[in-house]
Order: sequence, then structure tokens, then C-alpha cells
Amino acid sequence: MKPSELVDAFGRVHDYLRISVTDRCNLRCVYCMPADGMVFEPDENILSLDEITEIVRVLAEMGVKKVRLTGGEPLVRKGIENLVSAIAGIPGIEDIALTTNGIFLAKKAEKLKAAGLNRVNISLDTLRADRFSLITRGGDVHRVMESIAACQQVGIDPIKLNVVLMKDINDDEIEDFLRLTIDSHIQVRFIEYMPIGHNDMRWKQSYLPLSTVLERCHQLGWKVTESHNVQGNGPAQTFRMEGTKGSFGLIHPVSDHFCETCNRLRLTADGNIKPCLYWSDEFNVRKCIGDDEAVRQLFFRALNIKPKNHEMAKALVDESQSHVPTGRRMSQIGG
Repeated sequence: MKPSELVDAFGRVHDYLRISVTDRCNLRCVYCMPADGMVFEPDENILSLDEITEIVRVLAEMGVKKVRLTGGEPLVRKGIENLVSAIAGIPGIEDIALTTNGIFLAKKAEKLKAAGLNRVNISLDTLRADRFSLITRGGDVHRVMESIAACQQVGIDPIKLNVVLMKDINDDEIEDFLRLTIDSHIQVRFIEYMPIGHNDMRWKQSYLPLSTVLERCHQLGWKVTESHNVQGNGPAQTFRMEGTKGSFGLIHPVSDHFCETCNRLRLTADGNIKPCLYWSDEFNVRKCIGDDEAVRQLFFRALNIKPKNHEMAKALVDESQSHVPTGRRMSQIGG
């Protein structure tokens, strides 16, 4: 396959596309949606599965190799298995991953694996049933645990658990999450709370730097070494504790952002290219579908204005920023 044509002004090669297939979700996580809920896009504004497939086909010809399907919650989208199968059949696509809250995954794991899904990330911010219900505003953690077991049974590997670490909310469970990696080939990924769509005091009060995780390991006397051989490692700094089967990762976009190696483009459910997760810049590609060259040129245009970094750390200390942060919530972008 030819080298990627998707190179931005800073020389970063983009071979990874994250696609939000819906802005709808069956949960209402506190850091993702406001308490009073969201106004969702009408169905006619959402890209069809065929439209998504066409965009991926064009981008595969430009060097995209990896695709991640997100939401909202991608498993509420009808025909998601068909989309996975269609993308898997596109020449040049080497890896298809899914980010999900896990509630519906147990019943779909086998079909998704058969369709061509390689990897899965499951959002799981607590292992405690009562706390899970509070964070998600009504979710059942037992269904998520069933989904993890189902993925293991059908051979989806690796399985990654995304844990948004929040001060005084779930930081007392760091040890519990780390212990999950002892006997299982699971990667627990701790993620810093990001100010996506809400730069308010609640975010700042809940923010916790991920140095906390390594400090906890030190307090427990656990020997930790950095690892570089985890499939689909992405932006995570990965570690293993001595004698464990699994690993844990730290994704710290605020305290130590990873923009210098960013290889990701994002496509929202309503057809907007987002060159950067945090900034407000968007380019609607839907009108270009059917004209491959127009699609190509719009992605080039998006890349050309992609900034060097997102400056989330400035939001933490109320410093002025060089661009306008997005007003969309995480569920509307897809992460």
C-alpha cells in the first residue's frame, strides 16, 4: 500500500479514522452528557451506513489503515455488524476497533467478531454497582462484566477498559482496577478528565493527573515497568506490573498531551470532519459523498488547519487559548 497522503503541516501522518456512528446513547454519564439530557440529531442528519463506508473507502486509498467506531453508543445503531463487515472488506483497512459502554455488547460480541471486529474498548469507570449507577445515571455494571466475559469467549483481543479517573469519585478504585490485570489479558486505561464541551468548575474540581496511578503503585510496593508491545497502543503510555498477564495504560491529554504524535482524524455522526478533538473547527463532508476528489480535498483542507496541540492544560489554569474550544459534548463527537 502506498504511503499515507494524509500529512498535516507539522509532518504528522494520519492513518487512523475515528467514526461516530450515532450521537445517541442508552446511558447518561456525568462527564459526557448534562444532567438534563441532550437534544439528539434527527435521523435524516445522521450519515447512513453506506455513506460512512464510502468515506472510509476513499480514505483507505489515501492511507488510512485503522478505523474505530464510536458514538454516543455505537451498539444502539441498527446494522452496526453490517458496517463492520463492509469496512473490513475495504482494501487497505487492517484494523477495526469499537468503543462501547458494554451494556449491549454481550449479545453482539460473536456477530461483531465474525464481521471483522479486531479489538474493543469498554468504558468502565467503576466496578461498584451503586457507583456505576450514579456515574452513568442508571446503568447496570453487571451487564458490562458479562460483555467482558463474552468478548474473551469469542476471542476479541485485546480488551481495553477505559477508566476516566475523577477526584473523589472513583480514585479510590485504582488498586481494584489494577488487580484486574493480574490474571487476565486486559489492559486498563486510565484517562484524564477532559474539558470537552464544558469548561466549568465541576470539571476542574474532578480533574486528577494520572501521576496518581503510579504513585499508588509505589505505595503498594508493586514493581512497574513501561511496556511497548501492546497492540493498538495509541496515545496510552503503557505499563506492566511484575508477574501480571495484563497491563495498564495512562492517557493524559491535559497534564502531558500527546499531540506531537497524533495520527487521528474524526468523523462525527452528522458528517463533520474534526481535525482536532478539542477545537471547534469542523468541515461537513456529506455534501461531497459521491465525488471522491471532493472528499479528498475536504480532508486535505481539514488537515491543513489542524493546530499543533489542543492546549487543554491552559483551560485548567484559565489561561487564554489560541483557538476556540468545541461546544459539543463528548457524546456528540465520539472521542
